Amino acid sequence: MTRGHSGRQADALEWGDDDDRAVDYLRAIAADAVQRVGNGHPGTAMALAPVAYLLFQKVMAHDPHDPSWLGRDRFVLSGGHTSLTLYSQLFVSDYGLTMADLEAFRTAGSRTPGHPEYGHTTGVEATTGPLGQGLSMAVGMAMAARYERGLLDPDAAAGDSPFDHRIWTICGDGDLEEGVSSEASSLAGVQKLSELCVIYDDNHISIEGDTAIAFTEDVCERYRAYGWATHRVDQLPDGRVDVPALHAALEKARAERERPTLIQLRTTIAWPAPHARNTAKSHGSALGEEEVRATKEQLGLDPDEHFAFDDDLLARVRERLRHRVDAERRSWNAAFTEWQLRNPDRAALLDRLLNHEPPADLDAALPVFEAGASMATRKASGLVINAVASVMPELWGGSADLAESNNTTIENSPSFLPAGSGVPDSSPYGRLVHFGVREHAMGAALNGIALHGLTRPFGGTFLVFSDYMRGAVRLSALMDVPVTYVWTHDSIGLGEDGPTHQPVEHLWSLRAMPGLSVVRPADANETAAAWRATLRQHGPVGLILTRQNLPVLDLAHETVVAGVARGGYVVRDSDATQVILMATGSEVSLALEAAALLDDRGIAARVVSLPCLEWFDQQEAAYRDSVLPPSIGARVAVEAGATLGWWRYVGSSGRVIGIDHFGASADPATLFRDAGITAERVAAAAEESLADVSRHH
Repeated sequence: MTRGHSGRQADALEWGDDDDRAVDYLRAIAADAVQRVGNGHPGTAMALAPVAYLLFQKVMAHDPHDPSWLGRDRFVLSGGHTSLTLYSQLFVSDYGLTMADLEAFRTAGSRTPGHPEYGHTTGVEATTGPLGQGLSMAVGMAMAARYERGLLDPDAAAGDSPFDHRIWTICGDGDLEEGVSSEASSLAGVQKLSELCVIYDDNHISIEGDTAIAFTEDVCERYRAYGWATHRVDQLPDGRVDVPALHAALEKARAERERPTLIQLRTTIAWPAPHARNTAKSHGSALGEEEVRATKEQLGLDPDEHFAFDDDLLARVRERLRHRVDAERRSWNAAFTEWQLRNPDRAALLDRLLNHEPPADLDAALPVFEAGASMATRKASGLVINAVASVMPELWGGSADLAESNNTTIENSPSFLPAGSGVPDSSPYGRLVHFGVREHAMGAALNGIALHGLTRPFGGTFLVFSDYMRGAVRLSALMDVPVTYVWTHDSIGLGEDGPTHQPVEHLWSLRAMPGLSVVRPADANETAAAWRATLRQHGPVGLILTRQNLPVLDLAHETVVAGVARGGYVVRDSDATQVILMATGSEVSLALEAAALLDDRGIAARVVSLPCLEWFDQQEAAYRDSVLPPSIGARVAVEAGATLGWWRYVGSSGRVIGIDHFGASADPATLFRDAGITAERVAAAAEESLADVSRHH
């Protein structure tokens, strides 16, 4: 026997009649579940039943009774539409899913929704369904596995650490056609992520018919060009999966030390349904009662039984898995205990990471910027990142080839690259990630890193290019994972690059996404406070930062820290406020200028900074009303972006100063003037709002 990459023994495949029978039942359950609800994807789940069963029962390191076990392998079902492929294994492996859960497939309130949802169903490692995202998140998981090993056990030989494990993924042609998977697969090849194995279900079928209508390249050759190890496994003459051949390929993947692995597995969709097999209809439609009966007869099952699984067989399957898991856990537990004794400081770090606690000295590490200075918030963010990095080893990340512009470089840290890359100042355990011009894959990889569980990833690009990564950002929000997006060049204030690079609609487009916190700090100290608040919460945050310098406001440090954490606060007040000027980012200083103009006109103005509307809206009503008193109807909001959502904050008598058209190529001062985003225009809008309030009262 040889040692596998995860340190466990690689045995010959033991596959008997019980395994064949268990797979038969699972194929029938897939057909039954879709037939009962009347919609879903039976064909792939039927074909992949032996593949997933092989992984869960014979190959993967996992523990159904401890789903968050630190030493487990990760499984990602990239083609989330075939969710029954995963749910059936969670049932058979005893993760807590019952037959009743399978019967409730795709119904309201069930633990078996149409696509797997992280945090909703025990054993689901990632929310999948948007094609390409699962494979790309798996790349991030493999990156995290390597980085976390570097934090905790960098000197152990390959396969000898309790932190060695693998990432297993099943994908389909749809995943491989989506551009995000190409970006991520290329990145995985550069990084030589040998922890990753992708099984490509090559069934030749898509919704519109044979894949030959749209997808004809040699996938193995493409992945070899990316730098992956590749294997082809053909099906048996009768259309069944060749389980021994697949197992042999999986064992080669587990022994791989230098490259990620792709296994191109030929299958027949909906096997063994006599009429539906190998048809596009079986991809996304119920087979029909007669075809389900005929399929069960093909499998030697009672066609009148539904959601059947022999109790004695289920007990034997679970018992064999439990026996394997218990043996692996005993070995792992011993290795982990030995590691703890040898590495007390790293063990203490692991405890903090598992509890998702920030370091005790985080606040002391954060810089405080001098009032009256001038600094772009992107630069302030870069200084904060480096200050935090000195006390928070779990903070790591990089940029989509824009590090110098995004200020995302962790100084004096090696680049995250595999051994032997030839790149100077690089290390397999470096903190500086070069994602390349791959925004979409960067977002997905960041999700995978966060899902892996121990670290806090960040990634940077220009705000306008958040469009390229929106699918991944949406999944960050849906899964509520702690990813920090550093989006710089936040408005027309970036200047001469012109309208292709100047975000206009992006702020409100991102604010429309449930679960995403959009934070646009007003100056360097708000930027530090924004990072502080971000690192103390769990969900995803988009930091929106300027290219141009902004004045550092003269505000008490405690006021800024508390105000930013609550999403909004008063930065200038008057004894008898008549009008409220509210702003974010670069426009807060502009609102302060406007307030001074109003003072000269005998009008008392309050200025409110609202760096994060999501955080502000979460506050109790009393606090929100103390910042934006309902009794003051004269209001102006100013932000260098679309005006779309500000009306709910300014009310019927309020005014909004922004830009609802694309920008132009010019210097920032000219662009702000031409767009009417000036202190004089804000002051005039305040007077208009006051007049409107007077007319209505």
